Parts: sequence; structure tokens; C-alpha cells
Amino acid sequence: MPRARPHRGDRERGSVSLFFVMVTLALLVIIGLVVDGGAQIRNRQRADTSAQEAARAAGQAVNPAAAINGDGAQLQLGTAQAAAQQYLAAAGVQGNVTTTGGTTVHVHTTTTYSPSFLGVIGVGSLSASADADVRVVRQLGGER
Repeated sequence: MPRARPHRGDRERGSVSLFFVMVTLALLVIIGLVVDGGAQIRNRQRADTSAQEAARAAGQAVNPAAAINGDGAQLQLGTAQAAAQQYLAAAGVQGNVTTTGGTTVHVHTTTTYSPSFLGVIGVGSLSASADADVRVVRQLGGER
């Protein structure tokens, strides 16, 4: 009785499944890099924008008495710091506000992002930080 030869397809059985699994995993990692990478870029933009806007809010707290008397531009330090902290709290961003010399406010912000896709492969929270400064100056005669 002749022996039955295995069909060619029997030797390669399961090889397509392994290939499919590997390609699917690679695609998931690529999608994760795109999605979570884009979200991290937005996270950095949020930190930067929040720092700039908090500094701008602080810069609005000019001491009117000093400006009217011609003593130059000075900030109301307590009001400036409170305005910046209020903006950061409303934006939901952690940050520090410092003043220097009565005319300069420095804002440092930090934001975090927890990856959606890359968290599955062990990538933890990603943080971003930004700094912004505002300085009030006296401008004579409306010219620059």
C-alpha cells in the first residue's frame, strides 16, 4: 500500500497566523506612537500656553499709583502672583510663580499625560514643563 504524502499546505499550517500576530503587534505599536506622540505634543503645548497666559495675567497687575506718579512701571506683586496662580488653577495646570525686582514675573508649569496605547507596553506617565516671563517696562511718549 503506497504511503500518503502530506500535502504541501500541511507543512506550512500556522505560519500565516504567526505572521499575522507579528504584523498586528507592530501596527499597534506604530498606532500607539502616533496617538500618544501626538498627545504628548499637545501636552507640551498646553504647558507652554498655560505658562504664557499665566504670565500675561500677572503682567496686567500694574501698580497704577507708581505709573501715574511717573515712578515707572511696577507690579503689584501680591496681585500679580495671585492672578497667575488663579489662571493656572482654572487651567488645571501645576505651576510656580516668582517675581523679581518688582517688574518681572516668572511662571514655571508642569503637565502630565498618561499614554493610552504605549501604557500597555510599560511606558509610564509623560511630563512636560514650560517657562514664561513677563516684564513691565515704562514707555515714554508712546514711542518704542
